[in-house]
Formats: sequence, C-alpha cells, structure tokens
Amino acid sequence: MRSTEAIFLAQPEEPASGIPLAVKDLFDTAGLATTYGSSIFADHVPKETAEAVRLLEAAGYADVGKTNLHEFAYGVTSMNPHYGWVPNPVLAGRIAGGSSGGSAAALAAGLADAALGTDSGGSIRIPAAYCGIVGFKPTYALVSLDGCWPLAPSYDHAGPMARSVADCVAMLEALVPAFEPARQPSLGDLRVAVAWLDEADDGVRERVDAAAALFPNRETIEFPRGRGNLKVFMREIAEVHATLFDEQPEAYGADVARKIRECLEVTDREVAEAERVRASYRDEAAGLLEGFDLLVTPTQGFVAPTYAAAEDDSLRGAITSFTSPFNALGWPALALPCGTAEHGLPASVQLVGRTGEDAFVLAAGAALEAQVRP
Repeated sequence: MRSTEAIFLAQPEEPASGIPLAVKDLFDTAGLATTYGSSIFADHVPKETAEAVRLLEAAGYADVGKTNLHEFAYGVTSMNPHYGWVPNPVLAGRIAGGSSGGSAAALAAGLADAALGTDSGGSIRIPAAYCGIVGFKPTYALVSLDGCWPLAPSYDHAGPMARSVADCVAMLEALVPAFEPARQPSLGDLRVAVAWLDEADDGVRERVDAAAALFPNRETIEFPRGRGNLKVFMREIAEVHATLFDEQPEAYGADVARKIRECLEVTDREVAEAERVRASYRDEAAGLLEGFDLLVTPTQGFVAPTYAAAEDDSLRGAITSFTSPFNALGWPALALPCGTAEHGLPASVQLVGRTGEDAFVLAAGAALEAQVRP
C-alpha cells in the first residue's frame, strides 16, 4: 500500500466545519480510532482527546483525519509495516520522512491546511523538509503532550506543521494561549551563525547557502552535535515499552522490535555517562551561540531518499544528524523550504534559537520565507 491511502488511518464520518487539520495518530481523539502506528492498538478508540488537539479544535480547527506514522513514532521513514508506507506527494517512490510523515504528506497533497506532529529526534522537521512544507519544533514542554503516546519523554516535543510560517504561528497561538507572536525583524539586523553546510549534498548546500546569504551579518562556525547522549534517549524508550514489548514482542514490526531490544540492553553506567554528555553539550552549545541571534543549518543534508535506500537502517543516523541535537537541547527549531535541489526535490533550511525564543525564531523565519518563497 503506497498510494495516498496510506496517509490517513482514520477519518471522522462528518468532519466539523473549520480549518482542515490533520492529526498525527499519536494523539488521542475521543471517539476516533488512535493506533499510535501499532497493530496492538488497531481497535483502540480513546474516551478523551489529547490537550493539543482539544486546544486546536477550540480555536476553529477541524480534525479531518488521523495520519499515518512510523510505528510508535520510533523511526524516520514512516514506512509502516502495519498500515502502509506513507507516500511523498512531491515525487512517487520517495519517503515522506518520519515519524510525522502522514501529517507532512497530508499538507503536501492538499488534504489539510494544518497538521499536528511530534518531534523527538526530528520527526516534525524531517518530513517537513522532504515534503516541502513548514514544520516547527517548539521549545521543550511549550506545547502540551497530555494524551499523546510518548517516545522518549525528555526529548519529545509537539508542534505545528503547515504550508507557511504564518499558519504555524496561528497554530501555536492556539496551542499555547500565552504565546505572543513577534514582529518580523530585518534580516540585515540579525547576527547569524551558520553550520554544517559543507556536509550537505551539492544541490541542498547551494539552496541553504543562498538562504543563509540573505543574512548579511553571518559567520560560519563549528557547532557540535552532542553525540554521546543517545543512551538517555534509548533508556527512556525502554521504560515506555518494557511491559508492552515483554507481553507482545511479535506484534512489533521487525525494524522497531530490533531497536527496542537494543534499548532494553542499555546499562545504568551508559545512561549516567550519556546524561553527563548531554549536560555538558547544553553548556557548550549555549556558549557557542553567545553573540548570535540565530543558528542556521540545513534541515537535511540530502533530499528525500527512495524507499529502497531508506530500508537501509544505516541511513537513520544521517537523517537525524542535523535535527536531533536540538531535541537534546530542547531549543526551538524551524524547518523552512528554500527551493529545489537534487531530482527537483525540496531543500530546507533550519533556523534555531535558544530556549524560549519561539516567537523570535518564527518571526525571523517569516522574514526569510518572504525572500526564499516570494
């Protein structure tokens, strides 16, 4: 199943009137099936609606469908063995990215005007980049995850996905009642750090470099990835799945089952060292960004891979390379389309700010968007 049928897993018989909203099937919806991308929950119909969905509906958004995802949100391809491979509407045979692949695909296919996703290692920004839409991972804990199945709780974020920065801002106003949008800055007034361009494929690098060049006051820096904190991420996943996996290991797809087993093998000593690395990374990253208003990087180093290429699990590290650092840090990060690259597929630039600078990152993104997507 590789058609647009693999985008939605459940849809209301009669959607309410409002802005069409696609909801990642990780969020509970009262009276509408919620699978978490797992066959174990194929018949699960929650009694209550997740807080983020409730807030959006109260603001005039209407749930038009629960979107397909990587099983339990633990993956970057959205090639789901139970419910089908999410297609990339931009080009057949390419992955939509994950784990919020269905949400991005629904937007790219024109099936929704707004979408709700989650991001634990890039799961909003990866599919946003591959499908040519806008995705925003807010500051950690800014958007409620009540009623959403966890992956790794201290890395998990919920956030908006849309076809423009303005639409993401509108969603965030609904998701965070205290949120106040910021005025768009002049790109010339910002001091910007640029990183990781040399690691991107030629077409992507050219597009992101052109976007970065719209900031006259920019400087290329070496920005670390914080490698070494992954064992914390894995331990948290193990704690989420330990009982369920022990009871029904055969119900997990092979890809996720293998990764869960690896998570269950992580030792306390490895977790302690990873926690130390993560704390040190937070201090180091804050110091490196001192004096800059934003960090600009590619969202992805390459365009959407083919299904065949994505079946090689070794690609996972490359796909999360530019996104997962900001889950470890909890910083806000925006994925913004910035033209076409290899094979005519979208390139995406990532704008990153410090904790709590969500409004500023979005405002700077809107100013940049006006230049790269006139």
